[in-house]
Parts: sequence; structure tokens; C-alpha cells
Amino acid sequence: MARSLPPLHALRVFEAAGRLGSFKAAAEELHVTQGAVSQQIRMLESWLQAALFERHNRRITLTPAAQAYLAKIGPLFRQLAQATTDFGLPEVQPRTLSVNASATFTLRWLVPRLAAFRAAHPGVDVRIETSNEPVEALRDGYDVIIRGGPDTFYGYVMRPFLAEERVPVCSPALLRALPLGVPRDLRRHTLLHTSSLPRLWPDWLARAKLAALQPAAALTFDHFYLTLQAAVDGVGIAMGPVTLVADDLAAGRLVAPFDTPRLPSRSYCSYIPEARAEDDLVLRFRAWLEAEGAGR
Repeated sequence: MARSLPPLHALRVFEAAGRLGSFKAAAEELHVTQGAVSQQIRMLESWLQAALFERHNRRITLTPAAQAYLAKIGPLFRQLAQATTDFGLPEVQPRTLSVNASATFTLRWLVPRLAAFRAAHPGVDVRIETSNEPVEALRDGYDVIIRGGPDTFYGYVMRPFLAEERVPVCSPALLRALPLGVPRDLRRHTLLHTSSLPRLWPDWLARAKLAALQPAAALTFDHFYLTLQAAVDGVGIAMGPVTLVADDLAAGRLVAPFDTPRLPSRSYCSYIPEARAEDDLVLRFRAWLEAEGAGR
């Protein structure tokens, strides 16, 4: 009997993945990571000594044997759930709020404030994914998408919640080693760039009437959060978004040697699918974003 009964948790994961046709969707339903789903599937395949899924790039399909297996065990899980409900223990369905935002915004603004939202909503699981893809290019369904704006996309409700400007920022140690009295002194420094934002420094220097300035050196990173980290580490001077580096400025990890000129930047906006526009939890999260943005 012990041999004929597989690991029940792995079996439950298989049932969810097979029914939903997706490891990612199964992870969302079971409130675990996608890696945990893959691990449980591998465990069950090892126990059964047979493959359960065929992998095709970004999609999976059940093997014929696994389809027959799922057809038999699926009703058993439904019967177990019903028996539990009949016993007087109704199923608890914790709510998951799915959010998609850029990595830099998530690391430097959203995550440090997220504990306050979770404390006010203890029954809510927040799932955050990071990407820089445009709103209309995202294939997976999200409750809230955070991007720059304001922009208009068909099928989405947009609301700005956080204005942004940019100024040069660097570490205090770098400033002590090579003081910056006036913007022209930047010629003695290394300017930090991000490949996806190539116009930041040229546009700021143009506003400072220093379009022809040649710095001592330049470094370019492929992710903006790496550019900001390099500034914190004293590698050079970055164009910092004021709201995203506010905590670093307050803690003394960064300083802003010049308060002006300030380079205007796109605001941070929430984009909510129209199908979720009246959802109470989504509206509460949007209101929280706007309250945090107003009190930055």
C-alpha cells in the first residue's frame, strides 16, 4: 500500500498543473513559487518512473499516460474538497494581488513600503514580477501594472500616483575626494549611464548649458538599478530619480551635489485592466499607491 500511494503534496501540484496547463498558473493557485512546482513535478516523475509533461519552449502538455492519470485523480481531489466542506471546514481562498513593475522601481520604492500594505491587509498575498515590457506587450494577466506615463492603452484604466524628476547623485566619499563646486566640475568625474536611457546625461547637461562637456570617463550598465548601485558604491555619478533615491539621500548613502537644474521625467502610473477596475482589493492597492506617492 505504501508503494502505491505517491507523495500527496506532489500529487496535488501535478493535479493543478495538469488541470491548468501551466506550472506558473499552478504556482499562483497554490501560492508557491514556480520553482517549487517544478521540483514537486520532478519528484513525482521520479516516484512514478515516468515523464508527466512534454516541454515545448514556453508551454507544457501532458503525456498520454499523464492525461489518463489526471482524469482519474482529478475527481478524487474534488471529492476530498467537498468532503472537507461537508465536515464544516469551508475552503479558505486567500486572495492574491498580482503586480508587475520595473525592477528599479520595485527595489527602490515599492519593496521598502510594501510591509505597510501587507500589515493593513493580512489576508492578501502580493505577488510581484518585474519587467520593462510595455503594458500592451504583457501576456500574463496582472491586477496592477506600474509603468511610466501618463499613457493610454486600450482596455486599461490609468492613474498617475508619483511624479518624478532627476538630478545628479553620488556617494559622499566620492564628493569628498573630488569636490563639485559647480556643474562644470563634472569634467573630472566618471558619469554613469544606462543603455536603455541614453539621453539622461546629455539632456541634463544641455539644461545646465554644458552640452559640450567631456567627463573624465563614462561607464554604461544594462540595468538602471546597477547604475544607481554603482553610484552608491562610489564608482561615479548617476542621474538619479529623486523619488527612487529619496531613502538613500535621507540615509546619507547618496548626496545630490546640484539641486538644479532638474530634469523632468515621466510620472509613475498604475495601469489596471478594465475587467479589474471595480475590484475592491485592486482599488485599495491603487489608493495605497496614491497615498504613498503623495506622502513621499
